[in-house]
Amino acid sequence: MRVLLIGDIVGKPGRKALEAFLPDIRQTEKVDFVVANGENAAGGFGLTPEIAEAIFDAGVDVITSGNHIWDQREIFPLLDGESPIIRPANYPSVAPGRGIIRIGGVAVINLQGRVFMPEGTHSPWTVIDDLLDELSEDPPRVILVDFHTEATSEQNAMGWYLDGRISALVGTHTHVPTADAKLLPRGTGFVTDLGMTGPVNSIIGSRPDDVLSRFLTAMPKRLNVAEGGPSQFNSVIVQIDETTGLANEIRRIDRILNETP
Repeated sequence: MRVLLIGDIVGKPGRKALEAFLPDIRQTEKVDFVVANGENAAGGFGLTPEIAEAIFDAGVDVITSGNHIWDQREIFPLLDGESPIIRPANYPSVAPGRGIIRIGGVAVINLQGRVFMPEGTHSPWTVIDDLLDELSEDPPRVILVDFHTEATSEQNAMGWYLDGRISALVGTHTHVPTADAKLLPRGTGFVTDLGMTGPVNSIIGSRPDDVLSRFLTAMPKRLNVAEGGPSQFNSVIVQIDETTGLANEIRRIDRILNETP
């Protein structure tokens, strides 16, 4: 099985890059399953039902998320419904939605880290152990984990912790693609951060002036998605042996859309 995992989609520029590249990549790379992080797809903050539908129409099978999934309240009913959108599994059970979804022989799990991240989540370490125990009763052929974290050390640690127990673990949240896509010793595909699908001329997706104002004045400033100029598409493709559930290849697929969003 060939799986494509796409970095955080940021605003309209990210959605345009997704629509421009995903259909061709699905065909040329013979991709069987696509996961994309969509928590920044609505103006950089959250996800709406209409935007989620557009992401699915572009060829994504499952949308993962993170701490910004709560920014657009109209998505809450979809989280509690049948739509293949998941939030981090280690949020309290009273939060809308679920943190794992199973489609055929593929299970997708979303987790959120706790280093430099919002407080109140449960330990991702114990939560993933519990989820994998539950899955062991009827094991899926493929297990994918989106670990939404700030600290690269936490992402790396989770990769090593789950090596040989899942098919692939990819980091999201920082919007900065890392060059360390690799197979861990026991067969789990890993990359510290997928990066983002969004505007190139930005600071992790936002207008540079907005972000610089925060740093230079220490005052609150609304962040807006950068517009104009090229957009990037960051992802990895993982080839997985369905008999073992382990990866035998992982590599980056990065593209630049040189159109004005």
